[in-house]
Parts: sequence; C-alpha cells; structure tokens
Amino acid sequence: MNHYLSIKDIDNLDDWVTQAKELKKQPKAYKKIGEDKTICLLFFNNSLRTRLSTQKAALNLGLEVMVMNFGSEGWALEYEDGTVMNQNTSEHIKEAAQVVSQFCDIVAIRAFASLTDKEKDEAEVVLNGFKKYTSIPVVNMESSVGHPLQALADAITIDEQNTKPKPKVVLSWAPHPKALPHAVANSFVEMMQLQDANFVITHPKGYELNKNITKDIPVEYDQNKAMEGADFVYVKNWSSYVDYGKVLNHDTNWMMTKEKLGHAKFMHCLPVRRNVVVEDAVLDSDQSLVVEQANNRTYAAQIVLKKILESL
Repeated sequence: MNHYLSIKDIDNLDDWVTQAKELKKQPKAYKKIGEDKTICLLFFNNSLRTRLSTQKAALNLGLEVMVMNFGSEGWALEYEDGTVMNQNTSEHIKEAAQVVSQFCDIVAIRAFASLTDKEKDEAEVVLNGFKKYTSIPVVNMESSVGHPLQALADAITIDEQNTKPKPKVVLSWAPHPKALPHAVANSFVEMMQLQDANFVITHPKGYELNKNITKDIPVEYDQNKAMEGADFVYVKNWSSYVDYGKVLNHDTNWMMTKEKLGHAKFMHCLPVRRNVVVEDAVLDSDQSLVVEQANNRTYAAQIVLKKILESL
C-alpha cells in the first residue's frame, strides 16, 4: 500500500478489522518491522487521540517518531504553483515535502478544513500537496474531507461490540456552538457503506452531507423516528455543506439523551462537549463506547502503518 488517504484505500475492511484485533492482542508482535525506519507526524491542527495513538502505534512497530506542530513551529506554506511569494507564505510545498522525504520513511499529516472555501477544502491542498511532492507514503490523520483512521477505529469497535447479523446503526447530528468540519461524518459514512448494516443518517434540514459521499443512504429528519430499534448511535456535529461552513441552528432538542438512546451503544470520536452534544448520563453509562473507540485508534493506525511498512 503506497498511501492511506481515505477509507477507499482499504482493500478488504473485514480483513483489516480482523488483523487489527490480532494486533490488539499482541501489540509488539511486529516490533522488528519498523526497525531503522522513521515516521514524521505533521500537525497543522490540534490533536490528542490522533497524535498519541499514531505515535503509540508507530512505537509498537519499532518506528522512530518525529513530531512537528506545523501551525506554531513551521514556516507558512504556499501551495499554488507560479505564485509570487511576496505576502505571508515563506516556503513552498514543493521544497518542504521533498525535504521531509529526506528525513523520514513515512509522513502522516493532520490538516483541517477551513470551512470558508469549499472548492479549496475539497481539493485537499495540504494532503495532496505532500502526496504530489514527497517520495514516501502519506497517511491521513484527518484532512478537510475525511478522517479514515477514526473510521477504521469505529469499524473495529462496532465489530467487537456487535451481536447481530445486521445491526441498525444511526449517525445523528448534534448541536455545537462552533462550525465543525464534515471529515468524521464523511469517513464514517464511507465505512458504513462497506458494512452489512441497516444504516440511517438523521439531522435537521439544511445539514445534508455531500451527496457524492452519502449516495443512496436514507436520511431521516425526525431524530426520534431514526433512533427506533438502533443498536449503535454515532453522534457528531457538522456544519452545513450546502451553505458551506455555516451553523444554521443551535437546536438543543438534538442533544443525545439517555431516553433517546434506549438500549443502543453510544459512539463519538471525541472530544465532546458534555450536556451540549450529549448529556452526562449517556457518557457516564456502560452504553458509552467512546473510551474504547479512542483505544482502538492505536490499532487502526497500527494496521495501516504495518501494511505500509510491508510494502516499502
């Protein structure tokens, strides 16, 4: 495998989940595979779980790890060709990516959407810029459009917790005071399209995700109706896609409660705003899978890095 940029880079999700669960039992089983190799983690945005889990996964495989918080430590990068760089950017992606390639064997990148320019966000200028100009594999640690490491961890979690041949899984929008990207929701949708499940998305009108991603997945605007018979409920906020990056309402009635959840398992990528996105009674209950999802982030990253190392 040359790169891990989206869920579409997974050739067989069931097989990857099975292998990740085996790694979870013996995390150091392939300690030699990354010996004398280095991964560089570049963060253009903040992180807790992504940084620590990816670093832990790399260490489990014997990799040396370099971390750089690009937003505060690196030069401002230019991504457009032919630009006269007489404004705020100091270094072009062409040189930066090639230099990084000299220092490490794999580069992993985290760069969020701006939520101001849809066309630019969907062009994935940071991720694709590094892919174009590096000579090493690139891993997506969340980009403008997707978060495939999170979605793979979610697939592992559902597989571990599921007891039915075809569970009902609900992706529910929730209120949030800030405009948030679509990346987590997008990748969760793409992951669920590979599952044998009864999957439905619920959100207020105006929060439809990119139809090129959701395709024919049913959308239910009545949250209570969508929740009927649910086995897993994944709660996440995202801003409007059509009215790009805008917060159209702060309807507190969409907060996830214990009453709405019923007997379903609760999922969220974290961080989560208590008593805004979800009430304490849910997060503090044994129905909450959020901590285990975070734990599975290590093994999602580890199976990705293992497959890349095997192809080097």
